[in-house]
Amino acid sequence: MKILTVSDRVEPLLNEKGSASHFPGVDLILSCGDLPPEYLTNLVSAFNVPLYYVRGNHDIRYGDRPLYGCTDLHARVKKFKGLRFLGMEGSRWYNGGPHQYTDAQMRNMILSLWPRVWREGGVDIVMSHAPPRYIHDAEDPCHKGFKSFRTLINRYSPAYFIHGHIHAHFTDSTQRMSVFNDTHVINTYGHYLLDIKE
Repeated sequence: MKILTVSDRVEPLLNEKGSASHFPGVDLILSCGDLPPEYLTNLVSAFNVPLYYVRGNHDIRYGDRPLYGCTDLHARVKKFKGLRFLGMEGSRWYNGGPHQYTDAQMRNMILSLWPRVWREGGVDIVMSHAPPRYIHDAEDPCHKGFKSFRTLINRYSPAYFIHGHIHAHFTDSTQRMSVFNDTHVINTYGHYLLDIKE
């Protein structure tokens, strides 16, 4: 399965007509936040595949209803082609804006999901806006990761934890990835193509 992941930056290559021809065979798109809603709906139209999203701390134009052709995955578990996806929106609290949470608030949200995750037998891919604490994050209040994400990884060992929020430029795709326990943590700033061998 090929999963196109995006966050934080509108990519000219993905925003042009015929963009899907550059990424043949994409089955699903994951948006990890801080992107214009029009960009997400354009991606759905261009690729004609489902798109799951979580909001970032700057996503204030999405409204209360899911975007056309897109599914808000915040605090939800959803299956797609045999894989179980969990989404968590937002960043650490820093100025009281929307989609900001203290670590205690995020921990409580995750705890409320345990029964659902347990019934599903775990989770394969977690998508979030912010990273786990001490993995790809920074020390300023806005860009600290969530400690509770580390607990989530420790408990359920998802194959992948995909996040945005941390703006970085990569000369090689391997620079985006760290391994924590058995989980591959990927910074999808801009875009990343995840190819999962079935």
